[in-house]
Amino acid sequence: MRFQTPLVPGRLIRRYNRFLADVTLEETGEDVTAHCPNPGAMLGLRDAGMRVWLEPNDDPRRKLRHGWRLVELPGGHLAGIDTAVPNRVVREALEARAVAELSNYGTVRPEVKYGTRSRVDFLLSEPGLPDVYVEVKNVHLRRQGDWAEFPDCVTVRGAKHLAELSAMVAAGHRAVMLYLVQRTDCGRLRMANDLDPAYAAAFDAARAAGVEMLCYGTRIDHEGVRLGHALPVDDAPQCGEGGKTVADGIN
Repeated sequence: MRFQTPLVPGRLIRRYNRFLADVTLEETGEDVTAHCPNPGAMLGLRDAGMRVWLEPNDDPRRKLRHGWRLVELPGGHLAGIDTAVPNRVVREALEARAVAELSNYGTVRPEVKYGTRSRVDFLLSEPGLPDVYVEVKNVHLRRQGDWAEFPDCVTVRGAKHLAELSAMVAAGHRAVMLYLVQRTDCGRLRMANDLDPAYAAAFDAARAAGVEMLCYGTRIDHEGVRLGHALPVDDAPQCGEGGKTVADGIN
């Protein structure tokens, strides 16, 4: 997935109102308000003074002339903050048969109705094989070591998706939850039980029911975001035991 126009650097002043951010452009010193395409908590990615990258546009139908796309991280790493990007990246990868676990499937259909008033991100089909229901989640939280964590805030909708994928397995289909880590400084994935214990419990239940948990990293630069390597998913129970969470010890 390539950005439509060259990105421009700036310094974050503040992110507010969920979908807005004030940024000082480096080249001109101008303060602009940019669209923030991310309703989540964005922990560790919205601190004042962080260097960010914006995508300009000249579309007269848009109220804002910039969209926030990337955050610079220590060590030369980058994080993507646009929550619409993972589905675009995964669709390109599925159609190119670049996701190894799903490479046998030639038909990729997005936004297919299933479950209870829901639409699955992708439905894959291939003659002679069971259909595969694929949900995609954006991951960009990192707090300790090289662990990527999901979610960064409570997501009732996310837990519902896990239950609906479990129902697809019970009906004889394959079901996959694919976590796409949209930052380049992580090497593995676990659930953020301390932020949403209900989701962690739903994750454990879905995995026990046969939902396949996949995680892929991304290759991010100022040109775009592409699918990276597969990353391991923590195989321990994510809801913890005896009140202990997988995120214990995080400051």
